[in-house]
Amino acid sequence: MHQLVGHLNSLDPAAGEALRIVSYFDVLIARGAGLDGLLRGAAVLSGTAAGAEVRGRVTRRDPDGHPLTDSPDTSRRSPRRSHADWTVWLEREDPPEPNDEMIVERLALGVELLQARRRPEGGFDGIIDPALPIAERVALLAKRHIDPATPVRILATAAEAAQMDAPSAIVPTRYGLLRATLDLTGKFHPPGPVGFGIRVRADRAPESWDAAIIALRLTDASTPSVDATDLGAMLLLAQAYDPQAPHEDVRALAGLDQRTADILRTLVEADSIRSAAAELGMHHSTVQARLEALSRALGYDPRTNVGKMRYIAAALLLRLTDPVTPARTG
Repeated sequence: MHQLVGHLNSLDPAAGEALRIVSYFDVLIARGAGLDGLLRGAAVLSGTAAGAEVRGRVTRRDPDGHPLTDSPDTSRRSPRRSHADWTVWLEREDPPEPNDEMIVERLALGVELLQARRRPEGGFDGIIDPALPIAERVALLAKRHIDPATPVRILATAAEAAQMDAPSAIVPTRYGLLRATLDLTGKFHPPGPVGFGIRVRADRAPESWDAAIIALRLTDASTPSVDATDLGAMLLLAQAYDPQAPHEDVRALAGLDQRTADILRTLVEADSIRSAAAELGMHHSTVQARLEALSRALGYDPRTNVGKMRYIAAALLLRLTDPVTPARTG
């Protein structure tokens, strides 16, 4: 992630800074930071005071992380995010800075997650937690009047995506914060990017959540929604893959520049080298030479049946390795 931030900073400083903010709050939340920790983070990143009012209690921190006890000037709460039980804001006398909205958004997501975990009925995230004993998961389902045998599927969306009229929670994952939503009807079709998990019994909801995360990772600008059911046996491959230890085929694809990657994809998908050349606007002999060079670099011929399978599998797994949030860069 640090390498990605550095690369983005060199290409687009604004994008790099936004990703740094997202990563900063994701780490805070993953480490179990409380409200004070989130506010300190927001104040440090913004360089101004950050505040929150949760169930009538106001807590504020200055840019040095110290608590503020004086009464806040409500006219300086800009920007801000509100919920039925809480409000968060930054206090700035001057016009908002470019990253203020992003900081408040991630602060709000963190507070939402904290409050969900403290609800008497238990957080919805427990229902999709694979580490939770099944007896406790069944108890959480019972509190929500859901029979363990009820067919359900879990939807995965960006953490900041609009909430649907269904139980949901912000959940830390290896890809950062995501929103999980319980679909009991199978009729939810929110605007993308969205990953649909497989339909399972409610007491096996973690399986659907895992599949939904994979499906979300496979979305892009041209395919804003992916249903894990449509992946078939490829889902098993994706679930077995460790993105922290990418396969050599994945590393080979990751090392290609965009133009070479486009040529490779066209060679795999085209009926012939001649048709690939026509689609790429290149001479047939040039494409043939590029194919030979790619075959040496990859260690296999991507035009053979086995080669096509290796390419398709590696391209799928590369999407699960790339730390950039899906559909944000399309």
